[in-house]
Amino acid sequence: MREISHPAVGDLRIVNVFHALSDPARLGIVARLLTEGEIACADFDLPFAKATRAHHFRVLRESGLIRVRWEGKHQYAAVREPDLEARFPGLADVIRQHQSGTNLTGTVSPKGRS
Repeated sequence: MREISHPAVGDLRIVNVFHALSDPARLGIVARLLTEGEIACADFDLPFAKATRAHHFRVLRESGLIRVRWEGKHQYAAVREPDLEARFPGLADVIRQHQSGTNLTGTVSPKGRS
């Protein structure tokens, strides 16, 4: 099994988290993970090349927002919600509220709000 490194809770920095969330696609990934729980990385229908998709998940993992694990040939991602809540209380709730009407590319859906 492949071992993937993740920053310790005490090493999470808000500047890294904000940088990761500054991209609309990454913000959308985190919002979906918060809503649906752990998801296979390949199950995200992102309009990017495989390398760009991998880059987005790496930025999210290195910032400490998500935990990634391998199961066979598949990678799964989940938000590190307990760790985020311990380090940055309320952040997950803010992401959920902000993303309620926004799709994965950052555009507002017709029924959503901006």
